[in-house]
Amino acid sequence: MAYEDELTPAAILAAAQRLKGRALHTPLEPSAALSEASGARVHLKLENLQRTGSFKIRGAFNRLLTLDEQERTAGVVAASAGNHALGVAEAASTLGVRATLIVPKSGSPAKIAALRRYPSEWVELLIEGADYDEAEALAIDLARSSHRRFVSAYNDPQTMAGQGTIALEILEDQPDSEVMLVPVGGGGIAAGMGLWAKTVNPKIRVIGVQSTASPQMYAAFEAGHLVTVPVLESLADGLAGNIEPGSPMYEIARRYVDEIILVEEQEIAQAMAWYIGQQHLIVEGAGAVVLAALLNQHITGISGKTVAAVLTGRNVTIERLKTLL
Repeated sequence: MAYEDELTPAAILAAAQRLKGRALHTPLEPSAALSEASGARVHLKLENLQRTGSFKIRGAFNRLLTLDEQERTAGVVAASAGNHALGVAEAASTLGVRATLIVPKSGSPAKIAALRRYPSEWVELLIEGADYDEAEALAIDLARSSHRRFVSAYNDPQTMAGQGTIALEILEDQPDSEVMLVPVGGGGIAAGMGLWAKTVNPKIRVIGVQSTASPQMYAAFEAGHLVTVPVLESLADGLAGNIEPGSPMYEIARRYVDEIILVEEQEIAQAMAWYIGQQHLIVEGAGAVVLAALLNQHITGISGKTVAAVLTGRNVTIERLKTLL
C-alpha cells in the first residue's frame, strides 16, 4: 500500500481519537519576546511538556495501537537517538507489547537513563552502533531477521499521522495560524503536520528547521533527491542522522513543507539558554532550533504573521545545561 493511501487527513483524525488520554493536548502559548524579536505574532506549541518529554509519544502510541494481533504478539523493534525510544517504551509498557530498542553509543545520557527505568518485561534496551545511522541499520536488520515490525521514528505513515495531530491541535487553538515552524530530522513531524495544515488551509507556510551539523533534509531539498551528508556532533541530537535509504521521506516532505532553513550550533546553544531565562522551562537542542531561527531572524516574510513554533522536547542532561548557562 502506498503512503498516500495511509497518510491521509482521516488517518490524522483517527490518530487524534486514539491519543486521547495517552498524549497531552499541549498548550499553545504566546511569546511576547519572540514576537518582538521576529516581528511576527509568535505562539509556542509546548510539546516539551509531554509525559515522556517529547512529541514522539504521539507517533509511537499511534503506531502500536494500529498493529494487528500477530504484530502485537511478535513485538516490535525501534531505533532512536532517545526520544522516539522513550515514546515506544511508554506505549509498549502501557499496551503490553514487547519492544527492543536500539540506541547508539552517542545517544543522550539523559534519554538513556530514562529508558532504563522502563520494565524489562516489556522493554529491552540495546546500546549499539556508533551513531544513529548505524543503530537504525542494526534495528532494521534485527526486525527483518526476527520477523517483527520495525517502528520507524519517521518513515511510517501511522507514526507521521500521530505527529500530525500537533497541527490539528494548533489549528483548533489558533485557527488563524499562517506559518508553522517545525524541527526536521527524518521529516516525520513536518510531513504529518504539513499534511493537516495544507488540508485545512493550503496557504499555511510550513517551514522546517535543521542544524548545520546534520542538514540531511536541507541537502535533499537543494539536490532534488535524498543524499547522504556528513553528520557532526550536535546539540540537536534528536535531529541528527541520515534518512533511511530508499525511503519516500524526501518526496513526502517536498509535498507538504515549503522550505528548510539551517541554524548554527552556537545559535541553538544560545536559544536553549535564552528559553530557560525567559520561561524558566527546559527545551532540548532539537526543539530549540525553531527558537534559534526566530531569535536570529533567519525566516523571511513572517512580519505581521501568526506563527506557531513547535518546541519538540526537553530531554537534556543537567551537565549540558550547566555548560550552556
